[in-house]
Amino acid sequence: MDGRAAIEELSRSLPEGTVATDPDVIATYLQDWSRYPEVGRPLGLVRPACAAEIQEVLRWASSHHVPVVPRGAGSGLSGGATAVEGGILLCTERMRSVAVDPAMRVATAEAGALNAEVKAAAAAHGLWYPPDPSSFEMCSIGGNVATNAGGMCCVKYGVTSDYVLGMRVVLADGTLVTLGGPRLKDSAGLSLTKLFVGSEGTLGVVADVTLRLLPAPPPASTVVAAFASLDRAVAAVLALLSTVRPATLELMDRVSINAVEDALAMDLDRSAEALLVARSDVSAAEAAKVVATFEEAGATEVYATDDADEGEAFLAARRAVIPALDRMGDLLIEDVGVPIPKLPELVAGIGEIAARYDVTVALYAHVGDGNTHPTIVYDGSDPAGTARARAAFGAIMDLAISLGGTITGEHGTGRYKRPWLAAYLGDDVMELSRRIKEALDPDGILNPGVMF
Repeated sequence: MDGRAAIEELSRSLPEGTVATDPDVIATYLQDWSRYPEVGRPLGLVRPACAAEIQEVLRWASSHHVPVVPRGAGSGLSGGATAVEGGILLCTERMRSVAVDPAMRVATAEAGALNAEVKAAAAAHGLWYPPDPSSFEMCSIGGNVATNAGGMCCVKYGVTSDYVLGMRVVLADGTLVTLGGPRLKDSAGLSLTKLFVGSEGTLGVVADVTLRLLPAPPPASTVVAAFASLDRAVAAVLALLSTVRPATLELMDRVSINAVEDALAMDLDRSAEALLVARSDVSAAEAAKVVATFEEAGATEVYATDDADEGEAFLAARRAVIPALDRMGDLLIEDVGVPIPKLPELVAGIGEIAARYDVTVALYAHVGDGNTHPTIVYDGSDPAGTARARAAFGAIMDLAISLGGTITGEHGTGRYKRPWLAAYLGDDVMELSRRIKEALDPDGILNPGVMF
């Protein structure tokens, strides 16, 4: 059966409007935010409305050996949701329901529900869903699970995997399995729920997730400090983390600061080489400790506020870095992480790489947990500049590995970082990963080209 006949067969098995083949409609779904360049021509776009429809899609894809690329909101930053030749794009954007059980303090969210929608549903019951990627207003829970997303609260409150209690996932052959559930403790059997968190659509398609919620956090104080050098800012981070675990600890370098200021005019200090934004939700004494630590570390200016709107404005500046940098040129976005004591070596090494390859690197970070986002800004129309940018991209990942770090803290391996995965994991773990992949997806139809 040729591709056109096969996609028509799929269309007949699903509700009208579920399958789209119009190239103009499909065009907006071909890539995630990272714009990975090697894009194939898919047979169609499928937007299921429930788990049963995902099952129908995967049964069809398995029988016809058609590749399936799962996709949420398209906010991914590693090329994980990139169309492949002759495959289909399976987008969960129509699966948006969220239900909260306040007695159990859990939420059940369909894969297409936005992170912000889960937060809002929890807040209606005085509860809180902590993971908060910078794109929380537009990223989906299914995508968060696929990459084990983190965000600004990770330093104190953890990442997505710390909140996933269960899920329903559709395997490559269309089997729907229920893993875990609304139980706060459960050690029965293998930890299969965790296996699918961070699997980037290579093992199955997540239909819905059961998430742990917390009581709403107390009001937070925000402390912002400017530094005359990145070295001093990193030293301040190490000094602070030796005594305090803030709710948030973020870093922006001069390139990031000026990009945001150019885009939004937020009155940030353009002369600063680094800006630290910390939040404390414990006590006034802890906030005072943050202020004192930054001052002792040589900050040129320290500003503290208990005003919620002011605090959110500083976090908004940090969240705006990627869109602001996007105005400057093409981007290669990293999310390498290292053990906290290795941060000075990582930051210094990134500066050396930028100079060696003559590229602009913006450095911003969830610095409190060692997860940095060095982002290379380049001109994609310049072949020589593009080659230098790609070389610098690889050199930064090699640096992170050499420091005992990781090639991805929260964005996922995707397609961009796949060439470095074996060097990070080692041959034995890579082979074990392949065996798991082959057991669950023997025909290799799920997100081919990601990780493997």
